[in-house]
Amino acid sequence: MTENTQTLSKRQINALETRENILEVAYAEFAEKGLAGARIDEIAEKTATSKRMIYYHFGGKEGLYEAVLERAYDRIRTQEQAAHFEQLPPDQALRAIIGHNFDYHFEHPEFVRLVMNENVHNGEHIANMVSIKARNRTVIESLRAILDKGEQQGLFRSGLDPVDLHMTISALSFYNVSNRFTFRHNFDIDLTLPAVRAKRREQIIECVLAWVAKR
Repeated sequence: MTENTQTLSKRQINALETRENILEVAYAEFAEKGLAGARIDEIAEKTATSKRMIYYHFGGKEGLYEAVLERAYDRIRTQEQAAHFEQLPPDQALRAIIGHNFDYHFEHPEFVRLVMNENVHNGEHIANMVSIKARNRTVIESLRAILDKGEQQGLFRSGLDPVDLHMTISALSFYNVSNRFTFRHNFDIDLTLPAVRAKRREQIIECVLAWVAKR
């Protein structure tokens, strides 16, 4: 029990635990079935609560879905911030942040599925979620600090946009998960094999480092 929860009543703690339980189950359900396929009744059956409590905590299916999206982005950004990549020498920092991004996507395919599902819905839910926009700015700020330091030290070329850099890193990491099944059937390469994963991880790091390097 944390210091914060010690100040809460048993009822409040139970409510927090119930909300957490709902979110964890819903996270898996929405990742597997999408917004259209997931059912509140099924989520309620898999939790230690009731359908009524889900509506109490989240207001409905879309409210629960948006809370799941917020959690999905919060987890990856929290890990990035905790690592303080920008405190490393710029080339090491960029190598570390690319590797982390690749590993996170690989180890959390549910995150990739949630993002893909939200794109199916044209991003209509995430569009108005100010909290997610604010959280995602942290990775851009970190990349900007790394790029600035690298340019000052003569390692990186000037004029690089941290948003472009983030998009490139995310796209290369995302593909390894989003297309792993079609890629395997088309080219007989299993992207989940340890040796294949390690090779692809290093290739992505080298590609991005070559792109940002001073010429």
